[in-house]
Amino acid sequence: MKFDPSKFDPANIFDFQLAWDYLPFILGGVPITIIITVIGMAIGLVIGFILAAARNAKMKMLRWPARLYISFFRGIPVLVLLFILYFGLPMLGLELTAFVSACLGFGLTGAAFIAEIYRAAFNSIDRGQWEAGRALNLSWIQTMWKVIMPQAVRTAIPPLGNVFMDMLKATSLAAVITIPDLFQKAQMVAGRTYDTMTVYILAALIYWPLCVIISVVQERLEKRFSKFL
Repeated sequence: MKFDPSKFDPANIFDFQLAWDYLPFILGGVPITIIITVIGMAIGLVIGFILAAARNAKMKMLRWPARLYISFFRGIPVLVLLFILYFGLPMLGLELTAFVSACLGFGLTGAAFIAEIYRAAFNSIDRGQWEAGRALNLSWIQTMWKVIMPQAVRTAIPPLGNVFMDMLKATSLAAVITIPDLFQKAQMVAGRTYDTMTVYILAALIYWPLCVIISVVQERLEKRFSKFL
């Protein structure tokens, strides 16, 4: 680590005029960032539920594939998965667009973490609730939907909110596979102006309120589902 005091100038930390001039351009990447995050989260929620159900199943032929999936996708970097989907699959004859690769990459990875959140939430519900459902002659699906889910959702909302935030921030990695998201546009401006400090601080200040919005929604959902308890 080396610090050169002669190069330090507080005025170079943030150029407000440059940030204002390029703000509209960088904001132009926000919609694609949000779209990829929402689609990736939706994929993760669906696959994660299936994996959680399989993990809790009595049959080994369902449990072990689910455990293998969760272990694999929790154990590899998202960036590596994006490269496999976008650059690797074409070598096998399957070519995906950058957008599809990004949505799948974040969705498949998110599903592994979401599955464990679901599983913990389901397991936090007393087994007597399942027995009560059977006593009422409810099917597994009916018991899950009408009895277990309303109670488990409140437990799952905080960690799911964290996954959503992490996914939003991780979409910055999609820039490496040519996705014109918020971060790629920030990189373009940084390369054009050579003022990396201003540009990346500006990008951070855009990501921050997006995460704050997710936090607000999370808190409201927690309050709403707390009424069911």
